[in-house]
Amino acid sequence: MTLGSNEAGMQFAPVILAGGSGTRFWPRSRRARAKQVLALDGVRTMIQQTLDRLLPLSMADDVWVITNYLLQETIEQQLPEVAPHHILSEPAARNTASACALAAFLLVRSTPDIVLGIFPSDHVVGNVERFVEVVRAGVALAASGDRIVVLGVPPTRPETGYGYIEQGARLDCSMVTCGDIPVRRVKCFTEKPNLARAEEFLASGNHAWNGGIFLWTARTLVGAIREFCPKMAPLLERIAAAHGTSEFEQVFAEVYPQCESISIDYAVLEPRSAKGELASEIYCLPADFAWTDLGSWAALHEHQVALPAFAGSEGANVVDGANSLALEAHRNYVFAPGKAVVLLGVDDMVVVETEDSLLITTRAHSQDIGRVVRALADAGREELI
Repeated sequence: MTLGSNEAGMQFAPVILAGGSGTRFWPRSRRARAKQVLALDGVRTMIQQTLDRLLPLSMADDVWVITNYLLQETIEQQLPEVAPHHILSEPAARNTASACALAAFLLVRSTPDIVLGIFPSDHVVGNVERFVEVVRAGVALAASGDRIVVLGVPPTRPETGYGYIEQGARLDCSMVTCGDIPVRRVKCFTEKPNLARAEEFLASGNHAWNGGIFLWTARTLVGAIREFCPKMAPLLERIAAAHGTSEFEQVFAEVYPQCESISIDYAVLEPRSAKGELASEIYCLPADFAWTDLGSWAALHEHQVALPAFAGSEGANVVDGANSLALEAHRNYVFAPGKAVVLLGVDDMVVVETEDSLLITTRAHSQDIGRVVRALADAGREELI
């Protein structure tokens, strides 16, 4: 049974954010075929997998996708279950606050108490049953008042590339339907700490990675935008008022680019958490469902060698090719479909071949692929990006 029409009367609308360019997976990822529309992890694309795990919670008719004009047609083809008018193409990239708030302002007019779930389109979830259980509990908590729910990933290393959530007191869930899912109040958010602080956060046991999954009612998010982003609110109100009319596309194209480009973390979560642990009404549920942010070729390699197929294969290579042979070669990632791949005496390499490009780097440098894309742009090589 989905939450869209359950016995408690709660309504749930997942919002999938799919506007990113996925530069860290160049050369496979390009502006017009970004990471979220690629099948990096299996047969289904990243955004298809995102929708698949949301369907036990919501009807496809209740799903919204916020993307860009380069990806809209591809996403419509990959997600035929989602109504085309629910796949919105941003006229200009304005970060996550505008994208999240856009959906809230559209829905608050008809269903102010509907719970919106914000879900990145390019993450991997290993335990979908647990994901559904945790999100269902989060929806119930978000629906119970003017509350914001975030999902915090239990950290496994002192990661400096993620934001962190500092958790406070446990919440008594007797008043809401959270089942056995532990809930803690949120003290504050910290964006991408240095290594020393990340090590402190890991040792404290009170911090979680911010996985970018949020739950709130349309009324709650609209109220937060009006409070913390007063210049953005009237712009989104104008867009929402035009939705469903013949003027919508023109109003959307003219007004949306005027919104401030700011993340939802900076726009809403941090200023609201500054009210204090008790007053902010922000709560954290554990994202303990084998979450992975495939943020680089090295991360993809690590994810794949952790799968059962590689059990006991220490120093395994991941090779996508017609045939492969590895001699004294370890921990390499190679994507060369249709080619026989031979690895001889090399370790920790990343090799990715497409029809017009060949990337050769190391696992250690795979986080820096964005530099390649910027260099290509500076050189005027638009055909490669």
